[in-house]
Amino acid sequence: MLTNLVRRLARSITIVALLLGLFSQAAGEETKKPYNVLLIASDDLNNSLGCYGHATVKSPRIDELAARGTRFDRAYCQFPLCNPSRSSFLTGLRPDQTTVHDNARKFRSERPDIVTLPQMFMNAGYYVARVGKLYHYGVPLQIGTSGLDDEPSWQQVVNPRGRDRDDEPKIFSLVPGQFGGTPSWLAAEGTDDEQTDAIGAAEAIKLLEANKEKPFFLAVGFYRPHTPYVAPKSYFEKYPADKIPIVTTPEGDRRDIPEPAVSQHSARHNMNEKLQREATQAYFASITFMDQQVGKLLDALDRLKLRDNTIVVFLSDHGYHLGEHGGLWQKQSLFEESARVPLIISVPGQKHAGEGTAAVAELIDIYPTLADLCGLKAPANLPGQSLRPQIEDPQAPGKGFAITQVRRGGNPGGAKAGKKNPPAGGFAGYSLRTDKYRLTIWGEEGAKGLELYDHQTDPQEYTNLASDPSKAETITELKALLAKHLSAAK
Repeated sequence: MLTNLVRRLARSITIVALLLGLFSQAAGEETKKPYNVLLIASDDLNNSLGCYGHATVKSPRIDELAARGTRFDRAYCQFPLCNPSRSSFLTGLRPDQTTVHDNARKFRSERPDIVTLPQMFMNAGYYVARVGKLYHYGVPLQIGTSGLDDEPSWQQVVNPRGRDRDDEPKIFSLVPGQFGGTPSWLAAEGTDDEQTDAIGAAEAIKLLEANKEKPFFLAVGFYRPHTPYVAPKSYFEKYPADKIPIVTTPEGDRRDIPEPAVSQHSARHNMNEKLQREATQAYFASITFMDQQVGKLLDALDRLKLRDNTIVVFLSDHGYHLGEHGGLWQKQSLFEESARVPLIISVPGQKHAGEGTAAVAELIDIYPTLADLCGLKAPANLPGQSLRPQIEDPQAPGKGFAITQVRRGGNPGGAKAGKKNPPAGGFAGYSLRTDKYRLTIWGEEGAKGLELYDHQTDPQEYTNLASDPSKAETITELKALLAKHLSAAK
């Protein structure tokens, strides 16, 4: 009888323990919050950052983020121009899918039913907002406006406007009166807090403070280092002009490069050595100023105890030339300096924080990556691939390719915003970057030019191997790979 009593008591204790375990598990599930996302976009930033091995630029706050995340060493934009690139990574689609190939078209004029990256989070019940430039703005004239924003993508927007917009008469420009499309710069008077990007950081922090108790997707777009390169004087003083290194190009580099590769769309400027140093000084100063604004956001995450539940993504919309290949400046080339971008993704609790990955990645991979990390369902037609495997193990192989494209000739910038584009005319250039090669095709089947560079032996892309008979089979294979992935994205 005593034995039976003990058995019944033991069963009761077991049942209570099981129930307590279930209640505890349920309570844990209820208290576990979904990841927040802070997406930070810089404008016209190449890989001139300390965490990417740059010997001159001071970027301590972005370097700090890289130390707490995964640095993608071979990440590429889909189009080295603001509007096409931003339309691409915010929709997760290639430029031929968005139909945006210039700085005038809105993708919804042709694709009204697209569900953008922020809309995916909005549909999942997140608070979704942007501060500053995410979709395209003309810089500097559209600072303080919504530019070519996509209104359905956000619940709340903030368009900061600082003294850099008002100081335009003081800006030095290679072409007097032109700032956004030509190198121009200003060592500004006043404080950091008066500049547009500092105002944007402050406004973003207010939104973090107001929405910290709910899941949020906050996108913050900084304008620097886009030309005009404007930063307070103290940042210029960090880079004495006479100590600035300038880019040199080997003699004869351009002899084997097709004309479209170095056309006027690459924004060539004949600057003497003094102007090159001053322009580069201003570009570096603008990077360091922008870096400090990134730091303010990271500090706010820590202060508000949000870092342990917030994914932070830092990127640039495309790369930037500083004189490579005989004087290329700015963007719109298909060389490495224009196509490659910084990309850092920091996920709370990741095991390999601070490591870089050599896996080739694309900006269109960000959409499926965030969907994967946050447990959300992305649209089925996205051509990108989640980068979660590389975040969890930087040695994990990626998909092995990236595609970047541009247009030459015709009327690529002639359409009016919000209206359907007429055919642009001209011809396209497509560049396929693999672990080893870059193949660039100009015009149909390379009729306007062909380039092949071996990145294992020629990372600066000085020697075009397209005419080398021993590379014919390689070119055929890479052409087929490019055609396959372009076709799959239609």
